[in-house]
Order: sequence, then C-alpha cells, then structure tokens
Amino acid sequence: MSFLIGLFSGLFGGLVGLGGGVIMIPLMVAFFKFDQHQAHGTSLMALVFTGLSGAITYYLKGSVDILAAALLAAAAIFTARFGAVYANALPEWKLKRAFGYFVIFVSLLLLSKPYLSHLAVLSHPAAGWSKIAALLASGAVAGFLSGMMGVGGGSIMVPALVLMVGHSQYTAQGSSLLAMVPGGSVGAYTHWRLGNVVLRVLTGLVPGILIGTYFGGNLAHLLSEANLRLIFAAVLIWLGLRDIRSAAKKRLLAEARAKAEEEPQLAK
Repeated sequence: MSFLIGLFSGLFGGLVGLGGGVIMIPLMVAFFKFDQHQAHGTSLMALVFTGLSGAITYYLKGSVDILAAALLAAAAIFTARFGAVYANALPEWKLKRAFGYFVIFVSLLLLSKPYLSHLAVLSHPAAGWSKIAALLASGAVAGFLSGMMGVGGGSIMVPALVLMVGHSQYTAQGSSLLAMVPGGSVGAYTHWRLGNVVLRVLTGLVPGILIGTYFGGNLAHLLSEANLRLIFAAVLIWLGLRDIRSAAKKRLLAEARAKAEEEPQLAK
C-alpha cells in the first residue's frame, strides 16, 4: 500500500509540477491511520529523497540555478526546524486545520501558474542585494512551511523564483528541488527526533514517488494542462475543506474530553 500511495502522489506531482506531499499526507492519514503529526513527518522524509533525485535530473538538463538554490537552502535550513517543532507542539486538530488551509492556498497557486511567467515579464526581476534578500526571505518562509506542513516548499519557492528573480518555470522547479533537500532534511530529522517519522513505510513510498513522478512528468505533455490544473485544483480544494471540517470535529471532541476530565477534579 505504501508503494501505491507513493506512486499516486508522485504521479500527481509530476502532472502538475508540485510536490506530492499535499496528496501523500491525506492518503497516509486515511489508509495507514497515521495521526497528522506522523503523516507530516513521514511525508517530509520521503520527499527529501525524491527531491534529490529530481534535482539531479534537472541539473543534468542545465535547469538549476546553483546560487539561487544555495540562498534558498541557507535560509530554509534555519527555519525548517522551527516549523517542525511548531507543528509538533500543535494539537492534532489545529495542525489538520492549518494543513487544510494550506492545501487550498496551494490549489489557488496551481490555478495561477499559467500567469506567473506573464507577471514576471511585466515586472522587473530583482537584482543585486534585493535579489539576495528576496531569495533569503522566500527560503525562510518555505523552510518553515516545509517543516510544519510536511511538504517540499516548492509551492512557495517556485512562484518566488519566477516572479521575483525572473526564472523560467522549468529552472524555478529545478532550483527549488535542489534547495529543498538540505532544508527538508533538517525538518525531516527534527520530525524523526520528535517521533513523527514512520520509517517502515519509506521503503515503499520513495520508489513509488520516483516512478510516479517520472510517468507523471511524461504524461503531462500528452494531456491538456488547463484541464489538469482545474481537476487537481478542485481535488485539492475538496481535500482542504474536508480537513477543515474534520479539524472542527476533532476540536469539539478534544474540548469535550477536557471538560469531562475537569468535572471530577472540580467535584473534589
């Protein structure tokens, strides 16, 4: 089952150019009965391996900006740990709710993807110190969200590279994959130290993601990109709303349990 989840997540990521964490996490919660913290930590650990593979592929094709990736990674390394620690400190219902909102945000980015390059042409790409500051700020935000949400951070890095630096979509994706490896590794290690990584499923997840990403990337050229974006954005919005509703139910249960535990103490 872990291989199939990895395969489907990788296929999704390859088709729409996003990391598979937004699909992998809900699937692990549904089929493995992981709690939200375990799903986030395990997803991030798997994505580090697949990100490295993807970065090598893009690099061999000359589509990686090493300097930009290094600046993104330098900031992400420092913030990924805080994101993982923050996620671990949140009650499960709060983390699930935050993930639901994040998935909806990613779906909106997915819908706006065709307009990113157009916006970059209209704007003036950052240069010099402003470019460095933009990359460090983007890396810091992406690193924190990567550690917290269990995703690669590409949903933040890619738009930043396209809009603020003026990279092509392909170079932006390759650079973000390389940048997420060190930052994601720190976040994954922190989750592992906190007990949020289930190592036994990685042997199936990682190969599944690698194979799925390969076929998804090739299949994307055979299908209508506009239709793909609409379909997957709709799926992501549905998943996000479902998590938000589920989080509300978990919150009510948590409050009811807390109230039940307080009543005997008050009676004393």
